[in-house]
Amino acid sequence: MKIVLKWLLLALLPLGFVQAAQQPDRFTLQTIDGKTLHVEGLKNGLLFKELKGKVVFLEFWGTHCPPCLMSIPHYIDLNKKYKDKMAMVAIEVQATPPEALKAFVKAKGINYNVIPGNNASDFTDYIMLRTGWEGSIPYLIILDPQGGFVTGQVGLLSKKALAGVIQQLHKIAKPKTAKAPTTPGKEENTTRQ
Repeated sequence: MKIVLKWLLLALLPLGFVQAAQQPDRFTLQTIDGKTLHVEGLKNGLLFKELKGKVVFLEFWGTHCPPCLMSIPHYIDLNKKYKDKMAMVAIEVQATPPEALKAFVKAKGINYNVIPGNNASDFTDYIMLRTGWEGSIPYLIILDPQGGFVTGQVGLLSKKALAGVIQQLHKIAKPKTAKAPTTPGKEENTTRQ
């Protein structure tokens, strides 16, 4: 009965993160070019340890999905322009064999993290459970520079909209602090009495 109730509650939630368990969930993801990404489930998001401080676009996609293919040039351009502010992690979920995926990535000139789905099935299941995502692709999760969940979106977003998200999240993450004005010729007294 508890399991049925849990699934019913998850079905009623909008696409977003449900609270993680008390113990943090940890995953290790291997990209097709041999990089390792360590991911920790947060209360309301995901922390990619190697990408900390960057906006993370986490996309679940496929090599045979027309909207997914249309988004590749956007992500390539955004990765070039905002390489210090954002990171792209793309998990291929249509079971493309790793060697075919490597050839696909090379042919398309993909310059961001691509992970074969067979290396990330536990993580993909975890995302489905936490967000209520049912498997439609492309599915994009946007995380702020601290790993907090911003939004989840099924379907294609424009490059302009994605660039705006990067810029806005970096403004929020690093608010400008104003210095107190000083009067020329007067020194501040920093001595405590």
